[in-house]
Amino acid sequence: MPIESIAILVLAGFVGYTVISKVPNTLHTPLMSGTNAIHGIVLLGGLIVLGHGVEGVLNKILLVVAIAFGVINVVGGFLVTDRMLGMFKRRPGDRSERQGGEDGR
Repeated sequence: MPIESIAILVLAGFVGYTVISKVPNTLHTPLMSGTNAIHGIVLLGGLIVLGHGVEGVLNKILLVVAIAFGVINVVGGFLVTDRMLGMFKRRPGDRSERQGGEDGR
């Protein structure tokens, strides 16, 4: 059973890397937002499992580590998404190029 689980984990990692590497840059922000929502659900599930009690110290440690990594992923994803969306906001005082350049045309 552990060998099968490790094989599934490796294959899932390979498939995930292959799929994500082919995503165009224009879809990165919506994809990041979607994965943040999924990781939020995973975090909620992890907290529920931790609250109901888990047998064994190793299982508790792995669950806490998984929750910590999930939190880091969600926070980092929201920071990246916010930064990317901030690139499209106009700054006060910026004029569009159609209104004329420095020479007033």
